[in-house]
This record gives sequence, structure tokens and C-alpha cells, in this order.
Amino acid sequence: MISLHDRAALAERFRTDPALHLFELGDLDDTLWPNTAWYTADPDHGPVALLYSGGDTPVLLAFARPAGQPALEELLGALRPFLPRRFTAGLPEGAELALAPDYTAERRTPLLRMILPDAERLPTDLPYTAEPLDLSDLDGLRTLLAEAYPESWFDRRLLAGGGYVGIREAGRLVATAGVHVHSPDHRVAVLGNVVTHPDARGRGLARACVTALCHRLAPTTDHLGLHVRTDNAPAIRLYEQLGFRTVLTYNELVLRAR
Repeated sequence: MISLHDRAALAERFRTDPALHLFELGDLDDTLWPNTAWYTADPDHGPVALLYSGGDTPVLLAFARPAGQPALEELLGALRPFLPRRFTAGLPEGAELALAPDYTAERRTPLLRMILPDAERLPTDLPYTAEPLDLSDLDGLRTLLAEAYPESWFDRRLLAGGGYVGIREAGRLVATAGVHVHSPDHRVAVLGNVVTHPDARGRGLARACVTALCHRLAPTTDHLGLHVRTDNAPAIRLYEQLGFRTVLTYNELVLRAR
């Protein structure tokens, strides 16, 4: 197993399949890079595993197309002694079996990765206006996430960097959309934490937030994606109506040492 440290080489490797490697390209950004560790079995090609330690829980990301999954599973097996005792993982279906001797899954969530091919086709005339958020909105955002999406992954640095928009009613934040990663240098972004308070759902607030954020990101983004639970039919329908299309399915797992 080899540890990788060359950002330019990693970027070149991931740009061969940006839809598959949106997270990895985003994590090459200056804001997130110091919290990353990268591993591979081959310094020139093949799967790469990313261990990100910047949030509340470490995150392991390791993706490959079907033809590359055997090599990916071999890499994961070699990583087992170096992984935290508990972490979140994004992995192709079945790849977690390579970790099974040492880890068990507390939670498994099948997700779709969706990509927006053309942000210029998004609507511009919406009944609600989503405004940019900043660190002054931190408490309100945390309250909304706790009430409407308690299992969310949130990094306040992305709020500080202008990666969130929201809608307020009577002074209270009731809907938001943000980014999990955004790298203008590598021109990628992954949306996340698209949330509407239960009291305000069904009125198009999420549509307004997602649309506004995509418009904000479009000038610095060529590859814009998101992930959504496979059983969240209303959200999938919304994203499809906005022009997103599915490019892959994978599992988000919470793994803990046996």
C-alpha cells in the first residue's frame, strides 16, 4: 500500500472519470486538503482510497467502476489495520466485505449519485428567494439540521466559505441547501444538506434553495452533483425535474470495529 501526496497527480488521475470522483476532486481544495490522507496499491493507476478526518466522524471514500472493484477490494483489505474504530464510508455495493473481518455495519444507506449536465437550463423565476448564508447563521442552521435532518454531515468551514443558501420565514431558517465539497480550482461541487423543516414542506422551498445554489456555483463548476437516498422518491423526482441524471449507485455505511 502506498500513501499519495501529490495533488496534481491525484487530480490528473481523478479527472479521467470526474462523475465517479467528485468528492475526491473537491477534497483536493485548499480548505479540505489538510484533513485528507490518500492510499493506493499502484502509484500510477488503479483505485485510490481517501480518508477524510475534518468532520465529527472520519469518512472513507473509495470508488471504482465494476471492472476495477476487485482491485478496490484488495486495497480496502490492506487498509484495515490503519482505519479508525468507527467511521462513515462511501463504497460500491459489496466492497465493504473486504473490511468485514474487522468491521461491522451499524447503518447502510443506498444512495444515487446524480449529475447536473447543464445548469443554464435551471429555472430563474421562482416564488421564493434563497439568500446566501454565512457564519452568523450557524446557530439557525444547526437548529434546522437537528430538527429536520439529524443524521446530516456538516462542516462549518463550508458555511464560512459561502457554500450555503437558505430561506427564512418570520426570522427562522426553514430551508437550506449547501455543499459537501466545492473546489473552484478543480471546478467540481457536491451539493448536500438539502433540508426543509417539516412544518414548511411541500411548498417548493427545497427547489428554490437547490436552484439558487446551483446558479451560484455554475460560474466556477463544470461537474456539479449530489447524492440522494434511493428510497427518497420526492427528492429524486425534484432533482430529475431540475435536470439531474443518475450516474451511479453506492452505499453510505457507518462501520465500527468488531
